[in-house]
Amino acid sequence: MSYLDASEYSQYGLDPAVPDVWVEMASTMIDAHCKRPSLEQTQYVERVRVLPGARTVRLSYLPLAQVVSTRGRFSQARRGEMADVAAVFGIPGTWTAMDTSSLDTFAETGEVNVISTMLGFTFDELEITYTAGWAQVPDAVKHACAQIVRNAVATPALNVKTSKIDTMRVDYFRDSLLDESVRELLAPYVAQKVG
Repeated sequence: MSYLDASEYSQYGLDPAVPDVWVEMASTMIDAHCKRPSLEQTQYVERVRVLPGARTVRLSYLPLAQVVSTRGRFSQARRGEMADVAAVFGIPGTWTAMDTSSLDTFAETGEVNVISTMLGFTFDELEITYTAGWAQVPDAVKHACAQIVRNAVATPALNVKTSKIDTMRVDYFRDSLLDESVRELLAPYVAQKVG
């Protein structure tokens, strides 16, 4: 997956003769730096713990496009809760499918409101299958991709530790390709694991 199309090379300051593999390499570096498989809309499955008394959980990958499915696991009853009623129904520790249309979600923050049952049982853990990412590659990511390619073309042998031509692998001692300007451009797109 390339974040720049060949028709966009000159628009972002690249020579149109730059090999496509350089742009693909830069795109792969962006994905690795952002800690996600792609910045495009991708489906994820994430298990999140629900803290006692919490009403929301936060997902790692943004922006949240759609919640596909959700299931929750009921917690063991805590002191003062209806432990006997929950034990009668045999629900502590079991997974239950949830209606995704009843969830209140916030795309920009990745927050999902946690619901409880009519009897007041709460979920201890949620497994949420969702789609997150951008429908169109943001302009800042395209600029970052072009900058990485320019950095690689300008100093291809600088700080090279090992190199393999047949597999397009280059290991560097320093992060000279992802310089500070690239990191600033990509900062809003790095996935944040919230604990």
